[in-house]
Amino acid sequence: MTITVAGEPLIAYLLASVRIVSWLALVPPFSSRAVPAMAKVVLSLGLAFAVTPAMAGTIPVGFAELAVNVVTQVLVGAGMGFVTYLLFQAVATAGSLIDLFGGFALAQGFDPLNYQMNTVFGKFHQMLAAMLLFASGGHLLVVGGLLRTFEFLPLGTTPKVGHSADVLVTAMSMFFTTAVQIALPMIAVLFVADLGLALLTKVAPQLNAINVMFPAKIGLTLLLVGLSFPVLPEAMARLVDLANQAMSSLAGAP
Repeated sequence: MTITVAGEPLIAYLLASVRIVSWLALVPPFSSRAVPAMAKVVLSLGLAFAVTPAMAGTIPVGFAELAVNVVTQVLVGAGMGFVTYLLFQAVATAGSLIDLFGGFALAQGFDPLNYQMNTVFGKFHQMLAAMLLFASGGHLLVVGGLLRTFEFLPLGTTPKVGHSADVLVTAMSMFFTTAVQIALPMIAVLFVADLGLALLTKVAPQLNAINVMFPAKIGLTLLLVGLSFPVLPEAMARLVDLANQAMSSLAGAP
């Protein structure tokens, strides 16, 4: 018995999986070391089945053209993954800002999964964002947005890099804007608390402000973080929408 496989569909399938696995390598929570590399490869191969039938007739089969296409798909997937990663990190950055102004930045811990130091609420908000992403089905929307980019940027075509800088600048601005919008109310309250403790020190110098400041700020920070939870689902939904728009723009969507 002889089994034959058509060359062009197989090449299209492998090229599509290259773009997808490059995207998965950067986008949280898929990029975490908690997700095995083999799971990312299998997931990319499975998702590539959804786009291969429409891409099979657009792939050059020459060695030089194939090598260029592999590099192109890696760069395209990495670029889309970086923009998505940047937007999703807004929630974790908001948590780091809360740590900074709430005094929890002094209690940094080593994260063995990312091999870096993380603050308390920075890591907590990152895990909370991942939980909200899966609980709300946002991960399906983001993956669907990635697969939709194959319609705007088929395999075998050269991406237009003229507006990529504009997309990156917009993503950076939305990253900072979202992080500040989430953390700013808590930062403002903590600043007023610091100001009140400073005035208390002037009014009653006999009080030890250091002994009062740390328990008061810790309790106030925990209270404010608890009150901020209802804002996070809406923020994650907005970030998912922005990530899909950014990937479509990078792919050349009108």
